[in-house]
Amino acid sequence: MTFLDAILLGILQGATEFLPVSSSGHLVLAQHLLGDFEQSGVVFDVLLHVGSMVAVFLYFWRDLAGLISSLWRRDETAKQQRFMVWLLIAGSVPTAVIGLLFKDFFIGLFERPAIVCVMLLVTGSLLWLAERLSNREQSRKEMTFKDAIIVGTVQGCAIIPGISRSGSTIAALLLRGVDGETAARFSFLLALPAVFGAALLSLKDLDSVAASSVLPYIAGTIAALVTGLLCIHLLMGIIRRRRLHWFAFYCWAVGGLGLAFLL
Repeated sequence: MTFLDAILLGILQGATEFLPVSSSGHLVLAQHLLGDFEQSGVVFDVLLHVGSMVAVFLYFWRDLAGLISSLWRRDETAKQQRFMVWLLIAGSVPTAVIGLLFKDFFIGLFERPAIVCVMLLVTGSLLWLAERLSNREQSRKEMTFKDAIIVGTVQGCAIIPGISRSGSTIAALLLRGVDGETAARFSFLLALPAVFGAALLSLKDLDSVAASSVLPYIAGTIAALVTGLLCIHLLMGIIRRRRLHWFAFYCWAVGGLGLAFLL
């Protein structure tokens, strides 16, 4: 894999991780089109996800600092933040269970671009329904454990390439009546333990990475980080303006054109 390939895939990851269009799905299709791309298991995909998750740390550092400091603070705000920590833990459990039980099945789907295209059509439909059926005027900023468990289950299923993790989790919370900005923040924060867990599971594959691939892998990770920061800012603005359904058209177009090309 060349530096250019790695950087382009990093930019693609950084953009599609946060924009609700499925980063893993786009990576599968891009790697399929590149043809000569070879990677060690899912190590490169995980590294790109780590780069984009560092962007989450940087963008939401105040939220994260508040959640951490709430563990020893005793003010009313700290109480609410500690409850959010418990919600994140509750949401992470079903994600971890699904990921561990079906890891091999999900990895196999990364070699089936036609499945990716079908799942992109599903993602587009979820985005359309969430924006059309949710009632933003009566939305709530408070979340419940039921919300967290549902969105954690959805996130676990979003390991399937073509299902957007951010899109499906935000859509699920919108359909549950949660405010759009609250849904987006929770979605991004919930991704952190999931990506950290995936990175740990992929450590066993690092020794099989060719020495010549190390620098391109690093370049791709940095590209994902920078692009991710820009796209988080963009998505938060789009959600505030209630234009999430714009991405439904994109997912339908990519999924439909991909199927036409592959079949």
